[in-house]
Amino acid sequence: MKTDKSIHNICIASIKRSTIKPYNFKWTKFYETNSDFSDKGFQIELDENELFICSTLIDKDNFSILTTRKLLTQHDGQLYSENIQGAIDKLYGDFKGYKNDDFTFGLVQLQNGNELKYFIETGKASMIMINGVRTLIRATQMNK
Repeated sequence: MKTDKSIHNICIASIKRSTIKPYNFKWTKFYETNSDFSDKGFQIELDENELFICSTLIDKDNFSILTTRKLLTQHDGQLYSENIQGAIDKLYGDFKGYKNDDFTFGLVQLQNGNELKYFIETGKASMIMINGVRTLIRATQMNK
């Protein structure tokens, strides 16, 4: 079994390989340490050793946060938090921003069959959430 730290390192390396510098996007960030996230003002409960990977934080009612164990999305104030173990990456929406939208939604199908949307900031920033989710899913599949 891979540790949270090794999964985190794999995801961050993938994000950095696929994202064009500079990493100063409007809503989307990745986190080298949990303390990098703690100043954002969001109260997220983590399990022991669980680490933040990346997030798209639009406002207090609309955000997605990826950790080494789960994907959390709050859309219009409604929070959804699901374990990503066994999930399948489904789609990434209009992540290149052809429709001139500032964000779009990605979609994963969870192991229980339910689907969970997550926010993706369009343009260059999209690679952070897309590669974070994609890499986490692949890394957890290799844990089986």
